Amino acid sequence: MRETLAEWRPVVDEAIADLVPREIDTEYLESFFGEPTYAYDPDALQRALSDPLWDLLDRGGKRWRAVLFLVFVEGFGEDPTEYLPYACIPEILHNGTIIVDDVEDGATKRRGEPALHHIYGRDVALNAGNALYFLPLKILTEDPGNLPAEQRLAAYEMLMDELNRTHLGQGMDICWHNEREVRITPAEYLEMCACKTGCLGRIVARLAAIITDQPERVERAAATYAELTAVAFQIGDDILDIENSLGRAGEFGKEFGNDVREGKKTLLVIHAIEESPPETATRLQEILEAETNTDAELAEALSIIEDAGSIEYAREHALELAADARAAVDELDLDAETTDRLYTFTEFVVDRDV
Repeated sequence: MRETLAEWRPVVDEAIADLVPREIDTEYLESFFGEPTYAYDPDALQRALSDPLWDLLDRGGKRWRAVLFLVFVEGFGEDPTEYLPYACIPEILHNGTIIVDDVEDGATKRRGEPALHHIYGRDVALNAGNALYFLPLKILTEDPGNLPAEQRLAAYEMLMDELNRTHLGQGMDICWHNEREVRITPAEYLEMCACKTGCLGRIVARLAAIITDQPERVERAAATYAELTAVAFQIGDDILDIENSLGRAGEFGKEFGNDVREGKKTLLVIHAIEESPPETATRLQEILEAETNTDAELAEALSIIEDAGSIEYAREHALELAADARAAVDELDLDAETTDRLYTFTEFVVDRDV
């Protein structure tokens, strides 16, 4: 899967550059957004939109959502190169959520460098992040695949449904982040992930099914696969944050103990509080609640999580989700090569080390 991601990433970036070029000029603005009522300011829009987006994209990221979309399209019997503009939709949406997420979380770093709002300001970051929710819809308007009207409408309705659910997940996450007590259950956490992260995965699969005119049962099975895989990816992300903080701080592109520092209620934290002795659970909660932590306190919290067996618990749960995702693939009747790629991807999201 790493080879597939590496192969497609530059191609995806070229397609994104067609939608949001690295250098914004009046010609682009007029062709994409229409004639101005008075006059555009390309320099301002360069600094307010293109610079933040490409700053973030150039830092890394696997583009796995776009690549998974192309894998599905090819598996559904179509030429993926013909649908490259559509592959940009989930990728740009994802990066928009990252920018806004970091402002809402008060994050300090993203992909090893300062979060965008620390570079460009909260106002520019929020506007850029919100713009990235809407720019991909322009792809459907321009209709590069020459889709029938009913398929374009289905794609619009799907995006509205999934993006609304995405914000339900973000709303839960923000609320929990602002609360001092860790009161949520594993099921509630997984529901948040299914909305916040899973819906972006569902967009990948459902969009591929819709634009290639697949039957509803195929769209549903593909969406199930993508949601389960995305939730497993999120749990894998949480595991990586803890493991890299414990043994390889700095390799993951986030600062030491980032999730604990931000007081995030992850599946590992929920499990550790449930399974630790009362006084230990209380201590972990105190560290999570604190406005600031020393490195010693962060190390203490990480040790509590490790000693509770929470890393193993979370990994086992992610592996179960990955197995369920593979079962959904079996309902798709895809060719052996595509099936193998999708199987491999479920392993990659759990067992990756970056």
